[in-house]
Amino acid sequence: MPTDPIFTSFEPRHVDLWGQTPLRLSHRLDRSELFSNEALGALIDHYPRDGYSLVQWGEQGTERGSWREGELGGMPGIEAIEAVARSRIWINLRDVGAVDPRYAALRDAIFAELRAHMPDYGMYGEKIGILISSPGSRTLYHADLPGQCLWQMRGVKRVYVYPTAPPFIRPEHVEGIALSGVEVNMPYQPWYDEHATVYDLEPGQMLHWPLNAPHRVDNHDCLNVSMTMEYFTDEIRRSHMVTVANGIMRHKLGLAPQSRATSGPGFWAKAVFQKALKNTPWVKRENKPRKPSTFMLDRARPGVIIELPRQAAE
Repeated sequence: MPTDPIFTSFEPRHVDLWGQTPLRLSHRLDRSELFSNEALGALIDHYPRDGYSLVQWGEQGTERGSWREGELGGMPGIEAIEAVARSRIWINLRDVGAVDPRYAALRDAIFAELRAHMPDYGMYGEKIGILISSPGSRTLYHADLPGQCLWQMRGVKRVYVYPTAPPFIRPEHVEGIALSGVEVNMPYQPWYDEHATVYDLEPGQMLHWPLNAPHRVDNHDCLNVSMTMEYFTDEIRRSHMVTVANGIMRHKLGLAPQSRATSGPGFWAKAVFQKALKNTPWVKRENKPRKPSTFMLDRARPGVIIELPRQAAE
């Protein structure tokens, strides 16, 4: 673990800007051996199946069915990375700190440094993940519920961050994400890009954006290795509780919520309401299961995808 500061450009003004506007900072983690092909290949080799996604991506604006889940099919991690480099897929290793203690130590070091810079911000529930994505790969227009950062280690991504206001995002969009767990079922129009803040994120750079800000990502023509980071604060948690309550009211009871306040009697009534109902079958049946795997990687031909029989995918 590096003993030098992880952030190389954190200034006092960034404390005031954090969470208020897209913020690009510099870091030194792109030099870490934890993000080499050798380290990542070994990590993939022992990653639990329910902890990763292998995705073949579709075009922005197409039906979500063009995004497919697949299987590594026993392919060694180092070969899987080579397959990603030659195809249109990405591997998402979720919550890597819960799988490997080295990445847990890295996660803890990052948040210790952030707490030193922002002692009153109150972060908790921290997680990091690793994305290994193909040249030209893209992540569709979506929003996330926790606080989010994207760290670039290798390759270059073009990141579009959109305003946190209609028509780019509406309360019902966030409520739908909270109830279904699906982040990409949001309407998108190409002209939205005219109103986005656009960054070409390079190795040694990290991007943070305001809570629930819609965003999408296009890789440059190179293999990309990135780290995702998420966290909660008391205010984010309260916002999530209100979102769940409002979602139940709108989508289950046919009522139009009038407030997103995170304090006062109305908030506490919603906090009790959503806690009582969010895990009931009445609400939970809206949750969508993970998509079945419809392809696997061909170890004999890196970058080639093998279609799985229909019965194996169901």
